[in-house]
Amino acid sequence: MEETLLHLLQEYGYIVLFFWSILEGELGLIMGGIMCHTGHMNIYMAIFIAGLGGFAGDQIYFYIGRYSKKHIYKKMHKHRRKFAIAHLLLKQYGWPLIFAQRYLYGLRTIIPMSIGLTRYSAKNFAFINLLSAWVWATITIVLAYIFGEEILKVLSWAKAHWYLALPIAGIFLFTAYRVTKQIEKNLEKRGR
Repeated sequence: MEETLLHLLQEYGYIVLFFWSILEGELGLIMGGIMCHTGHMNIYMAIFIAGLGGFAGDQIYFYIGRYSKKHIYKKMHKHRRKFAIAHLLLKQYGWPLIFAQRYLYGLRTIIPMSIGLTRYSAKNFAFINLLSAWVWATITIVLAYIFGEEILKVLSWAKAHWYLALPIAGIFLFTAYRVTKQIEKNLEKRGR
């Protein structure tokens, strides 16, 4: 199974990286950086492709917000607090929010949709979003490339000691979730 996955990544790495960047991002970019480190991908091409994928994903979310307002209000009702936070952040920070939104865990898909709900210029959003996507791809892939050997050692250790790695990963994810929720609460209090 592992060898099949590695073969697919080596054979179709750029396509996987593009679609992974549309859907999620960071893990795909780290994988791309490691593949560049091992010589299976070209770093410049990986950054270009990942940036385009991140750009395409956020553009999709923006246009969902722009043309599916009723659907969003109906289906995304449980995320209304996040939409309110995104609107407050857009009012407070303007275009830098578009640049920084891909680093805001829990709001990454909400912010482009919420901006699409406003009258914000689609051209301005696309331009800032494209620059942001390439900066995001560059930072993440270059760091994974530079620290590729260390990342591979950690992954090898985690594979050999999965019984320790799983609880550590669980604690890390739980902590990240709690910190994100606390940031959301602080932003909500600030907006009141």
